[in-house]
Amino acid sequence: MQHMSMNRRDSGWFSEQHLRLVYNQQSFDKYITEPFSKEALIRQLERKSAQFGMESRERLQKAMKNQYDGFSTSNVVVKNIDSLTSENTFTITTGHQLSLFTGPLYFVIKILHVIKMCEELNQEFSEYNFVPMYWMATEDHDFEEIQSCSIFNKTITWESEQKGPVGLFDLDGLDQVKEQLHELFKNNAEGEVHKLIDCLKGDNYSGAMRNLVNELFGDRGLLIIDGDDPILKSSFVPVFRKELESGFSQPEVDRVTSDLLEDGGKDQVMAREINLFYNEKGLRSRIQRGPDGLFAKGKGTLGLETLLNDPQKISPNVILRPLYQEFVLPNLAYVGGGGEIAYWLQLKGVFEAANVVYPLIQVRNSVVWFDRGTKGKLDKIGAEPTAVFKDEDVWKKEYVQENAGDDLDMSGVDASLESLKKQLSEMILGIDSNKEQFLKAELARIEKQVDGLKDKAVKFSKGQHDQAMKAIEFVKSRINPNEGLQERSVNFFQFCNTGEVQPVIDQLYTTLHPFNGDLVFLVEND
Repeated sequence: MQHMSMNRRDSGWFSEQHLRLVYNQQSFDKYITEPFSKEALIRQLERKSAQFGMESRERLQKAMKNQYDGFSTSNVVVKNIDSLTSENTFTITTGHQLSLFTGPLYFVIKILHVIKMCEELNQEFSEYNFVPMYWMATEDHDFEEIQSCSIFNKTITWESEQKGPVGLFDLDGLDQVKEQLHELFKNNAEGEVHKLIDCLKGDNYSGAMRNLVNELFGDRGLLIIDGDDPILKSSFVPVFRKELESGFSQPEVDRVTSDLLEDGGKDQVMAREINLFYNEKGLRSRIQRGPDGLFAKGKGTLGLETLLNDPQKISPNVILRPLYQEFVLPNLAYVGGGGEIAYWLQLKGVFEAANVVYPLIQVRNSVVWFDRGTKGKLDKIGAEPTAVFKDEDVWKKEYVQENAGDDLDMSGVDASLESLKKQLSEMILGIDSNKEQFLKAELARIEKQVDGLKDKAVKFSKGQHDQAMKAIEFVKSRINPNEGLQERSVNFFQFCNTGEVQPVIDQLYTTLHPFNGDLVFLVEND
């Protein structure tokens, strides 16, 4: 296994704002607490300690014990839950939707990122205890975004007509998904992957995902938290009340976003008058303010006090979910994707208005994974992994020109064309100096025709390199499926074609560098 890294800027794959968030958070100084670093984490620890007291810790520990009740847990998970009441314990958190069978590769990357970060911090700062945390987006209702996964070029979809928060979904139809997953790995009947597929079971989809993620990462100490919790939401009632009564968050987001746009940032999210949903099984509906008070479509009029007396029926949207998370956790930093971290830049005013410590933010590692098949194709055409950054057509053209020998040496053609253009110019203008515009147009037409012939020559030569062209197409389809990032569409289990899983997680874990923002390459060798 070969590990490499390079500056993300050199890939051409990432936006300027993404690159600033990775390499130059100083340019967003007024929208964050301070730029992310190992040293900043220790300073953040002091800020959080001043606000997150023993009552909050005991409440969190109680909620976590309730959530894990009935689930098989490793000793290190039990230890980490027990440690939550220690004033020296802090969390590093990432979060994600409940993507089917983990969904895109970056689901696994971001979780391993926070696990490895905590491991490195625990080794260096032994007087503290750093715990990795995965926040399950159980209240999210965008089922279409999470109902499919892509493995071995096959898309598997959970067909369901259920609505509302996906964490509360019944598991009807999931057995068919599991059958399809088992079928994909039928040649490895004894493989570890089959046990993981069977972990997708429980009272609801939230429980099924906890089972799966716990089986994948429990031995590494990952704590899995469901924010849709009566204990945790009860503690957040003062903020719910503030939002329902005054809509405090929207003006704060709008104010900060206005400044951010002037500073070259982007507005990733839009705040509403009330940034809360009404939440119950089968329904997640935006809470709105009308002439008769609060209401939600599908539920009707909502009494303020009745609603606040049952806070589990209230669900924060994208604006207030980060605030809720930081309110209930002894958290130091949030790790996420570039787009995800970008919207945190719009939220500092909301944190200040609610008097909650704003966390450090970090863009997770990004990984380009060359499996054996992909690496073999690169070797056959003598290409380095960094060749994948090229446009496919450009890569093909360059390959043909480099491997066609003298047959495609265009230097003589180019020199002859320039000589011909010069001779024609001298002749035409010598006859009539007023024909300059006519001459330019005709020479441009001749040059275009010659360029067309040169392109045809390249195309004809490509036919002589058919296997190489197919190899380039294969590599690009693996690394940039649908012209996007591999990690955003390909499922982690595609790299577990032997049926074994933990050894592959170990390989990925070794590759990650949570305190280095460079693009990571994982290259499997024959």
